[in-house]
Amino acid sequence: MSKFFVQRSQILDDSVVLEGGDVNHIRNVLRMRVGESIEICDGQGMDYGCVVREYRDRQAILEIVSRYPTDAELPVRLVLYQGLPKKDKMELIIQKAVELGAAEIVPVACNRSVVKLEDGKKEEKKRERWQMIAEGAAKQSGRGFVPVVAPAMSYKDAMKRAAAEGRVLFPYENADGMSETKTALLDAVKDGTTSIFIGPEGGFATEEAELAQKSGGRIISLGRRILRTETAGLTILAALMLLSECKQTGEDSSAGK
Repeated sequence: MSKFFVQRSQILDDSVVLEGGDVNHIRNVLRMRVGESIEICDGQGMDYGCVVREYRDRQAILEIVSRYPTDAELPVRLVLYQGLPKKDKMELIIQKAVELGAAEIVPVACNRSVVKLEDGKKEEKKRERWQMIAEGAAKQSGRGFVPVVAPAMSYKDAMKRAAAEGRVLFPYENADGMSETKTALLDAVKDGTTSIFIGPEGGFATEEAELAQKSGGRIISLGRRILRTETAGLTILAALMLLSECKQTGEDSSAGK
């Protein structure tokens, strides 16, 4: 079933008013007829089962049939701090991170980032595009809200913010062994916020790893293979998503220990 996000102001007592591009999409792209079912989300964790009641000039009026909390969100808040990569890799990373349950994606300017921060207007335009990609991925994957793509920030500021919010995982190519990784992942799916730092193509500089450790970050390995920047973050997000889902359903009691 197709899913669309709306503002709370568009939800009335027994109906939802769709406007703008969404109307064109359901009417001319999906070719939905009156009486067909559609799912609406208020972006705050509540879903609405609806049917198309009528089309007006630039609106689609939906009748609310049922209301229910979304069941697609993880019990832990995962924030991906992604070192700015080259070309269009960030778009892929954002799309897949949203599908895997990330609550927020923060672009980070690292020491070895080839891509540098531009002037404010260009950065904001780029972020607006990234936010649109996040919204599309949230619709496709049935999320209960649209994750935020934050403005890009320096590594130092990003680490300070993450350390203040909760747990920090720092996959690092020079880390040894997997026992710490296993323990850290199990701890990371407890309630609260877990931040994951991923370096750019050149990896993290030594001083960045040292700052992460001083800030309370857990330095972990992702195995013996060298992963690309667009692979590393998705690898750890996928692992955390599965552990969190198992914990939430009670299928793996060790995830909560």
